[in-house]
Amino acid sequence: MCGIIGYTGKNNKVILPLLINGLKRLEYRGYDSAGITVLKNKKIWAKKTKGKIHTLEQAISEENITSSIGIGHTRWATHGEPSQINAHPHFDCSHNIALVHNGIIENYKTLKSKLISDGHKFISNTDSEVLVHLIEHFYEKDMEDAIRKALRIVEGTFGIVLLSTYTPNKIFAARRSSPLVIGLGDGESLVASDGSALVEHTREVLYLEDDELAVIDSDKVSIRTLQNHKVIRETETLPFDLMNIQKDGYSHFMLKEIDEQNQTVLDSMRGRIIQEEGNVKLGGLDGWWDKIVKSKRFIITACGTSWHSALIGKYLIEKLARIPVEVAYSSEFRYRDPILSENDTVIAVSQSGETADTLAAVREAKNKGALSLGICNVVGSSIARETHAGIYLHAGPEIGVASTKAFTSQVIVLTLFAVCLGRRGLLSAEAGLDITQELIEIPKKIEKILKRKEEIKRIASELVDSENALYLGRGFNYPVALEGALKMKEISYIHAEGYPAAEMKHGPIALIDEKMPVIFIAVKDPVYEKVLSNIEEVKARGGWIIAIINEDDDEVSKIADRVIKISEVQQCLSPVLTVIPLQLLAYYTAVFKGCDVDQPRNLAKSVTVE
Repeated sequence: MCGIIGYTGKNNKVILPLLINGLKRLEYRGYDSAGITVLKNKKIWAKKTKGKIHTLEQAISEENITSSIGIGHTRWATHGEPSQINAHPHFDCSHNIALVHNGIIENYKTLKSKLISDGHKFISNTDSEVLVHLIEHFYEKDMEDAIRKALRIVEGTFGIVLLSTYTPNKIFAARRSSPLVIGLGDGESLVASDGSALVEHTREVLYLEDDELAVIDSDKVSIRTLQNHKVIRETETLPFDLMNIQKDGYSHFMLKEIDEQNQTVLDSMRGRIIQEEGNVKLGGLDGWWDKIVKSKRFIITACGTSWHSALIGKYLIEKLARIPVEVAYSSEFRYRDPILSENDTVIAVSQSGETADTLAAVREAKNKGALSLGICNVVGSSIARETHAGIYLHAGPEIGVASTKAFTSQVIVLTLFAVCLGRRGLLSAEAGLDITQELIEIPKKIEKILKRKEEIKRIASELVDSENALYLGRGFNYPVALEGALKMKEISYIHAEGYPAAEMKHGPIALIDEKMPVIFIAVKDPVYEKVLSNIEEVKARGGWIIAIINEDDDEVSKIADRVIKISEVQQCLSPVLTVIPLQLLAYYTAVFKGCDVDQPRNLAKSVTVE
C-alpha cells in the first residue's frame, strides 16, 4: 500500500530530487508519512517527516547532497500511528543498515521479544523495524546471506529495499506478496513498488517473484530465491510512458480519468469483437476454453469497486451464458473454507493485480483444484502471473485513488467474457450481434454524457451541505447504486448507502426527509415501472430526488427534482453509462467541499495488506 523507490548509479549526483520525484509518482497509492536515506561520505544520512511529501521536500530544501545510492518510502500506517518515528526507513542499532518495507510482519512480536533479549534497541512502534534488526542479527560480512536467513523465518508479507554502509554500491530488494519492479537504465538501476516511479528513467524492467532476493548494482542485477537458487528472468517493457501518468492540464487525475472513459472502454474492446459473427475473441483465455465451458459454477472474487463490477459480471454471465455465478468478497473468501472443485472457475478482479485479499483468494482456489482466471489492469502484476489465464483491461495507468475508468473497463471485459462464453452455449448469433453492435457504439454515448459535466456540476453544488445520501437502482443498476455511493463516500466524505430500490421500504425509507438526497438510476429497462413507483414513494415523503434517466423520459422528469439524461442502451450494458454521472457527481461534490480528490484520507490505491 506504501510506495518504495531505490536508486544506484555509477557516479555521484544530486540524488534527493530524484528520490523525491520517484515518491511523488507513488503518491496516489496513499500514505501518511515519508522518508529518504542516502549514503553520504560512507555514512547513512536520512530525513523522515509525518504528512505529505511536500513536508519532506521542505525539510531537505537546503540540502545539496551528492550520492550514487539512495532509497525512499511513503508509509500507510498499519502498526503504530503516523509519526516521524514510525516513518521509514528504519535502521539497525549501529546505523549501518537502512530498510524500507511494504507489507505486514505477522510474527513481529515474537521476533522483537527475542531481539530485545539479545540487546537490540527499538525506536518505533512498527512491525517493519523488526526486519532491519533481524538482518543485523544475522549479518556476518555477507549481507545477501543475512537477508536470506532473516526472511526465511519471517511470517507475513513484505516488499523490502535495503542499503548499507557495508555494501556501498548495492541495493537489496526482496518480496513476498508485495510488488517490486526493477528498472534497468544506462549505468544506473532502480527499484520501486510500481513502474510509474521508474518510467521517466527507463521502461526496461524485471519483476520480482515471491520469495526472491535481488542484488542490484548500477549495471547488473542478480536474483536468487530465499533458498539460494539462481533465477534467470527476462526483461519486460513497461506498457506506458510518462505522458500516461501526468495530469495533462486537468485539476485532478480523477477528472482526467473520468474523461478518458470513452477511449478506455474502446481500448478494452479493441481487437476483441468479431462483429460479423456476433462473437468475441479473448486471446488471454486461448487453450482454456474447454475447461471454462465445462464449469458448473463461476465464483467472482474482488474488493471495493471491483466487487461492484463483479456483481454486474454475475448478472451478465447468468443472463448470457446461463451458468450460476457467486460473488465473494476476497477478504472473506478463504476464511469461510469455500467448497471448490475442478468443476469450478474462480475469476479474480483487481485493477492493480496486487490486491492482497484477492491474490490470497486466487491461491486458495488453485490449492483446491479450481481453475483461476484474472481480470486486471496492470501487466506483469501478481494476479496476472499467478492465475491460470486472464484478460487485461488495457485501461492505462489509473492514478486517482477512487477508481473510475478501471470500473467501466472491468464491466466491458466481463461483458465480453459473458458474450464469449454464451456464444459457446445458448446465446444465439443474433443476440450476440445485437450486444456487440451496441458495445461498439458505447464510446460515443459516453462522450454525450461527458458533455453534460456543467449541469452535473450544478447539481453537485446543491449536495455540498448534505450529511447523507441514498442511492437506489434495480437489476444491473443495483451494483451501480453501490458504486455511486462508494464514490461519494470515498472522496467527499458524505455518508452514502446503495440499495436495491425495492428494498428501500424495508428499512431505509425511515431516513427519508427533505434533507435526504435520494439518487435513483431509473433508465428504461424491464423494471422501469417498478423504479418509477419507488420514486413516487420517496416523493410522497418529501425526499429530494436526483434521477439518472434516458433522454426520452418525460415521466421521471415530472417527479424528480433534478435529472441527468443519458442515451438508451440494452439493459445489460447500461451500467457502463449510468455510473459516469455518479462519478462526476461525487467528483464535483468533493471539489466544492475542498476535499483532496486524488488522495482521499485514509485510503490507498493498491491495498497490498490484509
